[in-house]
Amino acid sequence: MFSRIANGYPSGMQRTKMPRDANQRAKMVVDLATGQRSPEPQKVKDPAAIARGHKGGLIGGHARAVKMTAIERSESASKAAKARWERAREA
Repeated sequence: MFSRIANGYPSGMQRTKMPRDANQRAKMVVDLATGQRSPEPQKVKDPAAIARGHKGGLIGGHARAVKMTAIERSESASKAAKARWERAREA
């Protein structure tokens, strides 16, 4: 339970942002204090949309690989391996 909650908000949630302008911020503080506005956190992303995007990415990668020739797949794999090794060297 505690691993999902950071800074008092569950993952994927964000607290309400305060305006930068001092006058607007003061009004928001008064509204929150008097109950005219609720401080409920706003949802950042829709989990269903994330799942659909992930599923499409998995299908797209396979479809792309099927359309490539053996030489193109080899070049793509070499490029990916080089990128992974570069990332490992930087870390």
